[in-house]
Parts: sequence; structure tokens; C-alpha cells
Amino acid sequence: MATLMTNLLLTACIALFLVSAATAVGDSPFIIAHKKASLTRLKSGAERVSVSIDIYNQGFSTAYDLSLVDYSWPQDAFDVISGNISQSWEKLDAGGILSHSFELEAKKQGMFYGAPAVISFRIPTKAALQEAYSTSILPLDVLSEIPPEKKFERAKRLLAKYGSQVSVISIVGLFIYLMVTPSKSNGLKAIKKKR
Repeated sequence: MATLMTNLLLTACIALFLVSAATAVGDSPFIIAHKKASLTRLKSGAERVSVSIDIYNQGFSTAYDLSLVDYSWPQDAFDVISGNISQSWEKLDAGGILSHSFELEAKKQGMFYGAPAVISFRIPTKAALQEAYSTSILPLDVLSEIPPEKKFERAKRLLAKYGSQVSVISIVGLFIYLMVTPSKSNGLKAIKKKR
């Protein structure tokens, strides 16, 4: 009986600890950041990298003094064309979203593996700055040689992209054509009635 009471008391203490830990964590901001990068080849042969970082507060309280820094773009390989690689905001409310974007121009050819961006923020209940990291980007093949595409490959890609839409439009067009044009059997019946 004593071991049963001890196990019950231990289980109650563990449950109380887990509930108090869950409510303590639920009272603070929870920052999630998603970093995306896309390549755009210009007609001049240059290539631009468009970077956007979305910051979400999934917690239950406001985060203050947010600063975003993305030093993963080396200056010898990229030039900043528009925007900044760092940004700061006064606050991010619970459930809120912030976005930041900038554009770079590539100077060197090769594969690029970007590191996550760093977001630092302050919680009113703690004196120290908190840090969150964004997702890292997929490897970018910057200024790579693109082989010329064959016409058949382009047709396959277009069919894969627009094939379902073309088939729906064709079926609707065929249905309208059948509804509008008179059938031959109705025409023959009309001729027989005139005689």
C-alpha cells in the first residue's frame, strides 16, 4: 500500500511539474523564421538572388526589440542590389508576422550553401536577449551553365504544367460544339416531313 501511495504521489508531482512547465513556456514568444532564396537569370547573363525571410511569433506574448541579421552572403561572391541584410523592429505581437526581403547579384560561379539568419529578441521577463534561427536555404547553383533546351523537352514541360487545363478546355469546347451543331438524324427527319 505504501508503494502504491508513493507511486501515486510521484506521478502527481511529475504531472504538476509538466503542467507548470507547459504554462511557463506558453507565456513567452515562440519565434519561427523561414528563409527562402530564388535565382533569376537576366538577359545580360548576370544572375540575381532574391531572398525573403518571414518571421512568425507562434507564442502567447509579444517579442520586443527584434533584430534580423543574415551574414551568410559573402561580399566577395555577392553584391547587395536592393534592401539590407539586416533589419530591426520594435515588437512582434503574438500571432504576428514580419517579412524582410533583399536582392543580391552574384559575382562568382559555383554552388552556394547559405547559413540560417539570426533573429534576436527580448522577452519582458528575462534580461538576456533571446536568439532564434531561420531555416537554411537549399543549395544554389549560382551562374551555372544552362544547356540549351530541345523543343521536345519544352513541349513535355508545358504539357506537364498545363496539360490538365488543356484537357478540361477541350472537353468543354467539344461539349459546346455538340450542343450547338444540329445532328444529321434531326436534319433527315425534317427533310422527310417536308415531302
